[in-house]
Amino acid sequence: MNQIKCASILLTVGLLISSLQLLAKDQKETEIKGPVTPSKAGVVPENIDSATPGLMPIKPLKDIPESVQDILDALPEKKSEFIKSGKSNDILKSDILFDLLRSASSTEAEEYIDTIISIHDQVEFKKGRDIESIELNKASPDFNSWRLKRPQSMNPEREAGPISLGRYLGGERSGIPTFANAPVALTPEDLIAGKVDVAILGAPLDMGSGWRDAIHGPRAMRMLRRGTGGHDVATLINPSSVLNIVDYGNVAIDQLSTERSVQEVRSMVREIAETGAIPIIIGGDHSLEYPNVAAMADVYGKGKVAVVHFDAHLDTGRGRVHLLSHGQPIYRLMKEAHIRPEDFIQVGLRAHYSKSYYEWEKEIGMKYHTMAEVERRGWDAVMERVIKEATENTDYLYVSFDVDVLDPAFQPGTGTPVSGGLTMREAIPIIRRLCAETKLVGFDIVELAPALDSTYVSTLNANSLMFACMTGIAMHKKGITEKGYISELSSEHGQDDYYGDKK
Repeated sequence: MNQIKCASILLTVGLLISSLQLLAKDQKETEIKGPVTPSKAGVVPENIDSATPGLMPIKPLKDIPESVQDILDALPEKKSEFIKSGKSNDILKSDILFDLLRSASSTEAEEYIDTIISIHDQVEFKKGRDIESIELNKASPDFNSWRLKRPQSMNPEREAGPISLGRYLGGERSGIPTFANAPVALTPEDLIAGKVDVAILGAPLDMGSGWRDAIHGPRAMRMLRRGTGGHDVATLINPSSVLNIVDYGNVAIDQLSTERSVQEVRSMVREIAETGAIPIIIGGDHSLEYPNVAAMADVYGKGKVAVVHFDAHLDTGRGRVHLLSHGQPIYRLMKEAHIRPEDFIQVGLRAHYSKSYYEWEKEIGMKYHTMAEVERRGWDAVMERVIKEATENTDYLYVSFDVDVLDPAFQPGTGTPVSGGLTMREAIPIIRRLCAETKLVGFDIVELAPALDSTYVSTLNANSLMFACMTGIAMHKKGITEKGYISELSSEHGQDDYYGDKK
């Protein structure tokens, strides 16, 4: 059997391999060691690289059957050691390989091994053969023009403070559209002079998700504005009358480089937080969670901020060619010790991940709440658990809301929808409560892709979620401490004692 024929057989078998590998992962439990040792603030967790799908540690093969051992011993030592090292597992699972070797002649067995070694060599990075980094043209006169801020000396002289862009006193939709119809601010001095509570920042990053139209999320939410004004029916609070809210414009984005973009995002989010204002970041894809949370750690300290992450997906990917995408911000945050695993709380998970992902999260101490838990326990119970966890262990809270946590019936305008998600009636109360009942320091809404929704519903829902958070922040500022506070005036007409609990 020649090498080409051997490779052909392997490729044919390959169609079967991936499904068998997934099945094997699901059938075999990863050993979870006792209670998780609490992580130290600012220190990378010791077990962060214990095991993760996509980058499993290479371990020598164990329990090699005697019949297979005899075949390996007959091979040249270099080839035999390669198989025993476990490196072949990236190409072909050991049990499948053992079956192939047992049914092959000695010549065929060696050709199988040669093919596996050849594939392994081609897949892995090889210095001198492969590009180590994407070269930038450092001689370009525009190297930093994309993020260069205009000097204030080029602007008209004015007193620091928010600037209203409305033309008419009584027309809320007049003038230039802004987030929540708020005035704009351009500098930290504006935020300080205006005693700004909330600064909304657009971050139209799209490359981290593969260009699904998240780039237009900030524009859509600004243009619609519906759902961001007036009184919240549950609390009868008008956020705009309690809070000083501004539109802080869009952060500069290099749409050809997620890595360059997120550094500027981190700088701008930090700029807002350092003034004491709460940044609300409108994406853009979920790569933004990395710079947003890193900025919180810059200002408030590593290990001081907890994160509640609403998402259909785990976003704990790693081992990919690019170190950051919308599916892998979490691992990088923990790998750089910005946040401790036990302070990371996920809500609404339901995408089709294998068991090994959850086993790894459990091992390192993360908290996750899937829609399976909602199905088993009910939404109210899960919501109370999430809020309890969000108020423990850390001083501050950051909330990251990927709109695909909502069921596609409510949110068709997102790049990676998954059926069976949250309803808006479930999402609004938990967002309002998290923003009211904790020391919130930041909030983001990501993955809104308006071009994927022929109506305005997806954008309306995103605006409504932002409004729910601003309502919560306003409640916190007013000192409303009652958990799950609901106004009696709006929730009960009061003409009788129908529910039997009238005071």
